[in-house]
Amino acid sequence: MSDVLAGDGAALAQRPQQSAGTRAARGLPAVSQYAVSLLLVGAATVLAFVVKNLIAAPNLTLIFVLPVVIAGVAFGWGPSLAAVILGVLAFDFFFTVPYYSLRIATPSDIWAAGLLLVVAAITTTAAAQSRRRAVEAALAAERAEALQKLAQVVIAARPQPEVLQAAAETLHRIFAAPVVIFLRGAGPLRQAASAGGPQVTPQDEAAAAAALSDRLHVRAETYPFDQSAFEYWPVSTASDTGCVIGVGFKRATVERPERPERFVDVVSAYLAVALESGARRGARLH
Repeated sequence: MSDVLAGDGAALAQRPQQSAGTRAARGLPAVSQYAVSLLLVGAATVLAFVVKNLIAAPNLTLIFVLPVVIAGVAFGWGPSLAAVILGVLAFDFFFTVPYYSLRIATPSDIWAAGLLLVVAAITTTAAAQSRRRAVEAALAAERAEALQKLAQVVIAARPQPEVLQAAAETLHRIFAAPVVIFLRGAGPLRQAASAGGPQVTPQDEAAAAAALSDRLHVRAETYPFDQSAFEYWPVSTASDTGCVIGVGFKRATVERPERPERFVDVVSAYLAVALESGARRGARLH
């Protein structure tokens, strides 16, 4: 289970019940992140102008390391690297002779600009790695919480529709993708639960039926279900109850994980337990 919870560093769907750590990990849109990095470099430039008469030019480079650290911790590698490049250009343009030019005339200024580039690049790498670890920890905690809530529903022996809906919401929370669960009891296959607003077509239903009858994993947009937008996994049960989980990675807000079955298998196990338990209770009643 710990291997499942570690998971991929992909971001999750933004939901009201998400933890503050996960919301912080998601951060701003990419364009806004780069814009904030630009503003941070601008603020560092203004600060450098304020203190340039108090300290030597080589020491001014330390001021331009600050935006790199902040951008790296808050946003990751890309915006932090942008802060490195912009910081070096700003230092060269405003604080080296000749001023307001990208040419550097003195060896000391060349050394200062080169040192800024090296220090900022090292800081960028360290800050980006730190943020990546923080994001992965937040995502793992979020996934653990989602699976724990599903386990609580199953252990509490809640009604079958509630368990199915909890399973759909759990996977939607993990994959940030539409999720649909089909169920076949005494009658035909029917949609029993969903999350994330899935748009299910007849082709999707046919793919789900094939996954259940063949007991095989069916990928989206593959022959003979080229128009199906969902990836399906059958849920193995000992009774005649048939259940299929579908995830619409094509409409996900993040990329499809490399091994989504790690999470689907856990949810399938919970569903199998709940369905078997419900089947046994029904048999006793009759």
